[in-house]
Amino acid sequence: MIQSAAPAYIRKLFRFSSPHLQVECRYYTAQVATSLRPCAYSDDEECPVVDWDKLGFGFMPTDYMYTTKNSDVAGNFEQGQLNRYENIQLSPSAGVLNYGQGLFEGTKAYRQDNGGLSLFRPRENAIRMQIGAERMCMPYPSTDQFVDAVKQTALANKRWIPPPGKGSLYIRPLLFGSGSILGLAPAPEYTFLVYASPVGNYFKEGTAPLNLYVDEDFHRASRGGAGGVKSITNYAPVLRAIRNARERGFSDVLYLDSVNKKYIEEVSSCNIFVVKGKVISTPIACGTILEGVTRKSIMDIAIDLGYQVEERLIEADELISADEVFCTGTAVGVAPVGSITYKGQRIEYKIRSELVCKKLYSTLVGIQKGHIEDKRDWIVDIE
Repeated sequence: MIQSAAPAYIRKLFRFSSPHLQVECRYYTAQVATSLRPCAYSDDEECPVVDWDKLGFGFMPTDYMYTTKNSDVAGNFEQGQLNRYENIQLSPSAGVLNYGQGLFEGTKAYRQDNGGLSLFRPRENAIRMQIGAERMCMPYPSTDQFVDAVKQTALANKRWIPPPGKGSLYIRPLLFGSGSILGLAPAPEYTFLVYASPVGNYFKEGTAPLNLYVDEDFHRASRGGAGGVKSITNYAPVLRAIRNARERGFSDVLYLDSVNKKYIEEVSSCNIFVVKGKVISTPIACGTILEGVTRKSIMDIAIDLGYQVEERLIEADELISADEVFCTGTAVGVAPVGSITYKGQRIEYKIRSELVCKKLYSTLVGIQKGHIEDKRDWIVDIE
């Protein structure tokens, strides 16, 4: 079972972020998802000229994107449609440009060994966007519309989905204030947009172990802020810390809590886990940590494999005695950590074939590819 060591006031304050939360949408589409306006998919069904073996995490324009806007004061979103991928028109006074009122999500489409196409837990992304929209005072698409928009985008760009084992189609849903606003207030109009790009490994190291740096000067989030939701405002502030770390040869930054400055929270773009024996610990999500879909999946898989999983406060000093450390995220997958530098001390971890994270990742990929039975209905087939 998962053990949680959050103080009572923390559990009460962030009850909305419980993994068992069932969000009830208050903004619905006029028609069910299957009645979306059809789009003529590309006549060119040939595989694009891409060297899949050299695919990194750079943006590569695909064929189509999905767009819709909220159509009334109640916040309902119009029937969405697929259009050719292109630049969008946006007023200089748009809420997203002036006040950062925007959210994004990240999910992936995979090509199965049998040729089928599938998504991994897109409903979790829809629910997380709804929680973020509530925090950012924005209307949001229903879960059904969100999932169908992701399906439509994947199918329209299916020729860009890499062959099995070569990568995936990264799908980026966006929700932002597109209406004009001058004073500090919610925008009068919102756009929900989904685009896609084929991707390989997130880090330039590929599948090599990561070398992290614990930054004691910069903080990713603070209590009472928006660190627990996928707000666009959470990411630009860490760019300087990332740049400083990479100039010194590190892969990324591991951040500490902003209050006590001794508890680890997360890496710039992914969650972190610490392994000691048969116990796998991850920082508790109490409003400053994003609850990743991959994080939740790995926790469930670990329990199935007989590990004890804890969500708790983890002091940075515990990294010294850890058997293993790894990161998780939609973009990064599951990545082993080779070293962490903290207070001038480089802590190195043995990279061996029987790493816990490799076992967990192998199971995750097996479920995504259909090699392992999907007992939790995580996989959504789209073709």
